[in-house]
Amino acid sequence: MKSSTNDHKVIIGTRGSALARWQAEHVAAALKEASPGLEVELSLVVTEGDRFQAGPLIERGGKGVWVKEIEEGLLAGTFDLAVHSLKDVPAYLAEGLALVAIPPRADPRDAFISRTGAGWRDLAVGARVGTSSLRRVAQLKLLRPDLEVEVLRGNVDTRLRKVAEGVVDAAVLACAGLDRLGLGERITARFAVEEMLPAIGQGALALEARAGDARIARLVASLVDDDATVCVQAERSLLAALGAGCQTPLGGHAEVSGDRLRLRALVAKPDASVVLRDEITGARAEAVRLGRALAERLLERGARAILDAG
Repeated sequence: MKSSTNDHKVIIGTRGSALARWQAEHVAAALKEASPGLEVELSLVVTEGDRFQAGPLIERGGKGVWVKEIEEGLLAGTFDLAVHSLKDVPAYLAEGLALVAIPPRADPRDAFISRTGAGWRDLAVGARVGTSSLRRVAQLKLLRPDLEVEVLRGNVDTRLRKVAEGVVDAAVLACAGLDRLGLGERITARFAVEEMLPAIGQGALALEARAGDARIARLVASLVDDDATVCVQAERSLLAALGAGCQTPLGGHAEVSGDRLRLRALVAKPDASVVLRDEITGARAEAVRLGRALAERLLERGARAILDAG
């Protein structure tokens, strides 16, 4: 299958999980609504992250395991557009590609789901909590150092099943994915940003295409959300300036209010023995600069040693 040269057709590359397909179909519907008569086709891609569901992501190469094959397909002309969960997209894209649209953002917070309905404060000492994220591991250790945190991989349904079957007592997942799949009622509690700082880009979708593809840029223009875009710019600027990957617990979350932007960040050791937090506010028009400035402050406070050790 090759990408379409027909102005009335777009081929979207996506992973085949239920959440990835929901996201791609959501974008497809929005494209067709914005451009009546447009034909949109999905092309399913199996990524390295899909093939290897055991162990931490860092053992497979970090965030790139979710997007590498999809980016290769874009560059090869197999399809025209890719839809990603932005939190899975590395700071630097493959050469020749660009993020062409960030649609409105869903709930960026983390969700706590327990088998008994107990909140994270009420779990028994030594209860087992599953997550595949070092960022969540470190923050769970800060909130409840008595809990046993275990690696929990798999798609959303798999993780929920492992909670229900008692493989773990609770799990932490992204609110956005659960809400998008109609599983919001399974959430026991939504962590406040102050309790569990989200991952960079969490809750946002990223539309990726070949750089300079004016046809696709024109078609996706109506999907762009200005607030989500500027927040993502600040968060990804922070990520790039820190030079961080999946080996280090890192959180970053931006919010806008009028012309102002607030960006919060966290860098920690996986065991939470060292945790650096900082934030910066400024004009939303300076989102990229604010991300870099906050990264510089964290690096000056010791983040470099943490990142190098990771």
